[in-house]
Amino acid sequence: MTVIKTMVREGALQGRLPARELARACVESCASAAAGLAALRAGLDRVPEVRVDDGAVATAFHSERHLLVDGRAPVTFAPLSRFWRTSDGWVRTHANYPHHRARLLGVLGVPEDVGAVEAALAERTSAEVEESVYAAGGLAVALRTPEEWAAHEQGAEVARRPLVEHERLDEARARVLAPIDGTPLLPAAGVRVLDLTRVLAGPVATRTLALLGADVLRLDPPYPPELPDQHADTGFGKRSALLDLAADRAAFEELLAGADVVVTGYRPGALDRFGLSPRALAERRPGIVVAQVSAWGAFGPWAGRRGFDSLVQVATGIAAVEGSKEAPGALPAQALDHGTGYLLAGAVLRALTEQASEGGSRFVRLALARTAQWLLNGVTAGPAGELSYDGPGPWLAETNSALGPLRYALPPVSFTGGPVDWTRPPTLWGSDSARWD
Repeated sequence: MTVIKTMVREGALQGRLPARELARACVESCASAAAGLAALRAGLDRVPEVRVDDGAVATAFHSERHLLVDGRAPVTFAPLSRFWRTSDGWVRTHANYPHHRARLLGVLGVPEDVGAVEAALAERTSAEVEESVYAAGGLAVALRTPEEWAAHEQGAEVARRPLVEHERLDEARARVLAPIDGTPLLPAAGVRVLDLTRVLAGPVATRTLALLGADVLRLDPPYPPELPDQHADTGFGKRSALLDLAADRAAFEELLAGADVVVTGYRPGALDRFGLSPRALAERRPGIVVAQVSAWGAFGPWAGRRGFDSLVQVATGIAAVEGSKEAPGALPAQALDHGTGYLLAGAVLRALTEQASEGGSRFVRLALARTAQWLLNGVTAGPAGELSYDGPGPWLAETNSALGPLRYALPPVSFTGGPVDWTRPPTLWGSDSARWD
């Protein structure tokens, strides 16, 4: 049985929806899974106590906002990533990446100018913008209420799925993880993780596994490059390498042969042509744990669509609830991304724990839209708490790195004897070799 000590703080992640409670529950789930695996590998009589502090959680869920790189605050959203009025309502676009920005402008037939985009969108309906931009490979989502999303085919499909989907893929023998001892207790020590994720839930999950001792190697295609600030925020504890899966299949197969976990964060099915479906991976690497995260889930008409936290909030009705008659709103943090990331890390840790006694290759899957469904319909607001959240100060730290001096948010996952910080800062994107140390 896991003992959980919770520090409830008034003012943390305030909004109309219970984002604080969702964030706390996601971190608690991950920390409990970490403590359980630590107890198993260290041969402890009892599971270490888990500590969840709303201050640490709120600070971590704003990690991209608190980051300073050589004294400079990062850019979290580009000028064209925002809400826009349409002829019948609102849409939200996501244009942080240059190719998404180009596709949006191409559909609208306007230059890269906020006023020109605003005028063009005001002449179109929300549904027209959503479909035309998606068809061109861009990102725009129409504002819906929770009721409208529930009636939507994708919303109904998402609601039918469990929050965390898990499956045993085969009857592979149990993988024995070596015992651990000493301080800190690192439940994922010796576990090799291939990180094929981007923006933001997947990298949060693998950043957390790195905190807990895993050897995490992030692999990216040479193009398009990752946004530097985003990489800095989620790169703690990891190595970063470039690999063209089409041209360098032999290199990937060598990495897979030594991997224990593969985490992917692309659209469902997008990597299958490279032999990266869960079953294909398990056939070549029996005993593997495959973890997937996506925006909209793996089933339904939107399964193949790209998406980000801000867009999922708009589609599912969160932005409508958090907004007003005058304009849509947003959660106090990108809580769908961060929360799903901690749930995903916890699911991987539980799969490793189950493997130790039961064997079998494992598959776990989450979706931001399903986390949104949980927030809207399954999370209950709790008491304000006797303590207060007076800012992130106690949960910020500084370090030197190849990127320059960094200020960053400390990890919120905490249990007795566990780690309190990452052992290495982020590296330059793509600066490491695509091999295991």
